[in-house]
Amino acid sequence: MENTQTGDVKMPITYEDLKQSLVDSGRPYDFDMIDRAYALAEKAHGGQRRRSGEPYICHPLSVASILVELGMDSESIAAALMHDVAEDTPVTVAEIKQKFGPDVALLVDGVTKLTQIKFSNVEDRQAENLRKMLLAMSQDVRVMIIKLCDRLHNMRTGDAWPEQKRRDKALETMEVYAPIAHRLGMQRIKWELEDLSLKYLDPIGYDEIVSKLDAKRQEYEDFMRRTQDQIDQRLNDLNIQHIVYGRMKHPYSIYWKMFNQNKSLDEIFDLFAFRVIVNTVGDCYNVLGVIHDLYKPILGRFKDYIGTPKPNGYQ
Repeated sequence: MENTQTGDVKMPITYEDLKQSLVDSGRPYDFDMIDRAYALAEKAHGGQRRRSGEPYICHPLSVASILVELGMDSESIAAALMHDVAEDTPVTVAEIKQKFGPDVALLVDGVTKLTQIKFSNVEDRQAENLRKMLLAMSQDVRVMIIKLCDRLHNMRTGDAWPEQKRRDKALETMEVYAPIAHRLGMQRIKWELEDLSLKYLDPIGYDEIVSKLDAKRQEYEDFMRRTQDQIDQRLNDLNIQHIVYGRMKHPYSIYWKMFNQNKSLDEIFDLFAFRVIVNTVGDCYNVLGVIHDLYKPILGRFKDYIGTPKPNGYQ
């Protein structure tokens, strides 16, 4: 609950910024509800400040902003703006229910209850049981999504925490919250939670990877652009309808592979991944043929998850 993108320090968000992002999204938000939610939260938090010294209201504004990026609805945005008032201010859930209805009150109450769970010594407990408990407590999946965005913003601003708290929160995030984000299909949230956790758990290892990636970032981006263009052009020539995009492994994923396989960054083969989306299984195999024609496969590294899906059903 206490104290933006990894390594980047952004100015505190304002309500005007949030409203602009709502307008820019083009979605039919209930601006009257959101205005009233912000007014209540701003008044309730009053002169409260975060450890960083900025006004406390910047935190719920930032959480709400992340939810807008995820395409969440008006009730989620309103609940995000008020998600700390029931715990930190005299405002009650009953009052929120009376003013905003049962849906928003359920979301605020759910997030409050999740926040009140204390995870001490996560490594000594069954993280899977904790994840199951959190998901079971979230009667509405939006509760868990708001909580994940709450944790993400706290981790983005975790430099203001004392060192031991940073480590405790990072371990908790890595063991409990990042896997839940993965389970909910929120991959970008998962990746950032993992990277921020690594930043606090092994700052030297994290900085080493990030600095090496930054030193070659332009080279890597040029390579990815050329490769994507090459695949795109060949598939267009063959009139195969497709979408192709690429991404680079994020720091935690690289760290995990280096640690588990005892390799240096230069020995990691799959720093980049390209995904080609097509309409049919036949097209998928046609694209595979094109890729093997363009690039020589590494012996023993090819896996066909179409013909032989993973045990968990991944195909």
